[in-house]
Amino acid sequence: MKDIFEKRVNNMGPLGRYKDMAEGFFVFPKLTGEIGSRMYYRGKEVITWSVNNYLGLANHPEVRKADADAAAKYGSAYPMGARMMSGQTDLHSELERQLAAFVEKQAAYLLNFGYQGVISIIDALVDRTDVIVYDSESHGCIVDGVRLHFGKKFAYNHNDPKSLEKKLVRATQEAEKSDGGILVISEGVFGMRGTQGILREIVALKKKFKFRFFVDDAHGFGVLGKSGMGTGSEQGVQKEIDIYFSTFAKAMASTGAFVAADQDIIDYLQYNMRSQMFAKSLQMVLVAGAIKRLELVKNGDDLRAKLWHNVHSLQKGLRDAGFDLGFSQSCVTPVCLKGTVAEVVLLTRELRENYGIFCSIVVYPVIPKGMIILRLIPTSVHTQEDIDLTVNAFIEIRNKLDGGYYNISLEQVTKQLKELQQ
Repeated sequence: MKDIFEKRVNNMGPLGRYKDMAEGFFVFPKLTGEIGSRMYYRGKEVITWSVNNYLGLANHPEVRKADADAAAKYGSAYPMGARMMSGQTDLHSELERQLAAFVEKQAAYLLNFGYQGVISIIDALVDRTDVIVYDSESHGCIVDGVRLHFGKKFAYNHNDPKSLEKKLVRATQEAEKSDGGILVISEGVFGMRGTQGILREIVALKKKFKFRFFVDDAHGFGVLGKSGMGTGSEQGVQKEIDIYFSTFAKAMASTGAFVAADQDIIDYLQYNMRSQMFAKSLQMVLVAGAIKRLELVKNGDDLRAKLWHNVHSLQKGLRDAGFDLGFSQSCVTPVCLKGTVAEVVLLTRELRENYGIFCSIVVYPVIPKGMIILRLIPTSVHTQEDIDLTVNAFIEIRNKLDGGYYNISLEQVTKQLKELQQ
């Protein structure tokens, strides 16, 4: 018999295997300074493209004041206990009322965190007789929620209506045999590649198949659609989405999340979502802050206009320079390159330390081997200078990559980084 700990430390997983080389540089890096387009990394100012502060609300003066006032009034502990037991307040209910009205649903329910919220929504909605059909490039929270499901599950090819229809035929057959139902899951905006989910096409399939539709709109809420209502509004199908979810961690620049649906479904989730039934209520300082943030989102046309100006300027500059951004239909800007792990480590180190550009790096196992995605998140607080400097830096590092400048062994890279850490 094996020791379960020994098994794990001897096999750290596809990302953990690079711990000695990457920690502090490419995983768990430390950004300091006020949240904005310029922050500090290892003591140097960098243009920051890794913060989901879409509308610049993190340091908006009205937000900072609302947070400070709420902290002074309530502290960081109130309310104590889970919502069901002792954590219910008028302010929680008021925020839920405002969120539901904004996304055109009958009711909403506050969640402590987006990731655990999605997992728990899926867990509460389906039982072993039901069938889940979900996009193959879904976020990890959806994937993990589906993994917990004891019933049948089918992944359709990313944003492929024909593949989805085939899976729905099979799902219907299985649901009829088990006397269950079908839940279809998509993201509003896929956060890695920036594509919008095929929400219109999914809704249209309701004419042929019987299912309920759940949308995780973390990257669409506050940014797309009428007054930032989200991707469903952008595509004209918000009312046909049965369960709408978003987090406060992106456009709202805070902590927390919500789910919105018909009143009877929200009632059911309130009494059956284990992640909320057995967790402390969202702190009042976050609730009060979210009310102010929602007000700014609803009245944030100027912020959205500046955001989208920056998005279009950055993406046009990169595309004009010959970079492959895939099929992004959102603020998420993935720059696709080809290279080895060693090359991406050196390339990223140089971007950060020599060019002052800090962006996220995506490699295998998130994407196929041999691919690199440098993922940029434009915000309303970036400037044209930030954009121009970044495009020029990307041109230079691509030329070096193509010329073999970063082509050294992984062992040499590891040695260099260890020397830097000493």
